[in-house]
Amino acid sequence: MKIYSYSTHILFLLMLLFLHLGNAQKKNKSITIDVFKNRSINFGGKIEDTIGVKRLQNGRVVYKKISVPKYEKGTDVSIRLALRSDGDKWDKSGSCFVVTNPEQIDIIDISLGKENFSSKSSIDKKFQGVLRTSNYTPALELLRFMTPFGVGHYSDEKKYPRIKYNRPVYIPKWEKEVVWEKDISELETLVTGSFYIGVWIDTWTKEGYSIDLSLTYSGREKTKVQVLPLLNTIYYVDGQIIPDFFATTTLDLDFMIERDIENAQLYYTTTGHGGHEGGDEFIKLRNEVFFDSNLVIDKIPWRDDCASFRRYNPSSGVWAKKDSAYVYNKDHKKIFKQVEERFASSDISRSNWCPGSMVLPFKSSLGNLKKGNHTVKVKIPGTPNEENQTNHWLVSAYVIYE
Repeated sequence: MKIYSYSTHILFLLMLLFLHLGNAQKKNKSITIDVFKNRSINFGGKIEDTIGVKRLQNGRVVYKKISVPKYEKGTDVSIRLALRSDGDKWDKSGSCFVVTNPEQIDIIDISLGKENFSSKSSIDKKFQGVLRTSNYTPALELLRFMTPFGVGHYSDEKKYPRIKYNRPVYIPKWEKEVVWEKDISELETLVTGSFYIGVWIDTWTKEGYSIDLSLTYSGREKTKVQVLPLLNTIYYVDGQIIPDFFATTTLDLDFMIERDIENAQLYYTTTGHGGHEGGDEFIKLRNEVFFDSNLVIDKIPWRDDCASFRRYNPSSGVWAKKDSAYVYNKDHKKIFKQVEERFASSDISRSNWCPGSMVLPFKSSLGNLKKGNHTVKVKIPGTPNEENQTNHWLVSAYVIYE
């Protein structure tokens, strides 16, 4: 009788353990939210269904409201964005953003004409919606990316025979799309529950691009952190203009922290653009970020690995570049000779980006911060614009804390 009771007890415990593990697996099950699927982003081109997806800037911005379960004990979150050209052959700035604070003025209400930018959110009065204020929070950037030259549309060498002559011998084929994936777990509190998520591409063609966007939640427990969006110079909204003010002034933000916070960390994303040859896109300029007058980020943002993205850039302009190299001849003997190689526009080094790349933020530990007023200053010695030059810097920043 005792043996039977003991065996039954063990069996009962094993059943409870099995049920517990089953519930834990169910609780921690990964989910993926498909935000956009083959969605067009263009300028005055194809519109598609607008019931669930809204368009701004004549199609250069698409956004929608989604709802995601809340994770009381946190979770890992990753973002995936796939992009294909629908006929735009150029490299363009792009940004995926989130708006989560319905109690405050935000870019959605401003775009719909329901609100106006706060004057305190502006730089030199005309660059509106850049700075955090007591009643306005700039859109927080989830992912900065740069479109490559013509990936997808111009990748078909049968349809565009001349494209094959742009392809180096080390590229077996042009890719059909470019895919960026990024861990954004520190932003979990902003991308759970209900929120607006959107994508902006600085395209001016009616063909534009098509995108797929998804968010994946692992369900695995992860320490929660809070997020404080600070600034964003990207012109998501009609009426905002190209942020070329760094040539004449600094970006200065005064803001309030409502309580003492611990283990604060600053995330700062930056890219330089425009100006043609010799402009801010192609020259090295130091970015200095000061927090409470302390220099916390001191970088020259630069990418010199752009040739590694060549397979995504079929419509890039190509030149022949003479060089010398040791090569093998037909008798398998090494000889020194002059060679000519293809050199593409997409290969050129740039201010923290390449055509086809995503842009990762710089990070700086701020430690513990006291309740009250704090300041941020961003200093970049930008190049003044003349005639049709468009030198500018796209910068965004936020703080995470416990």
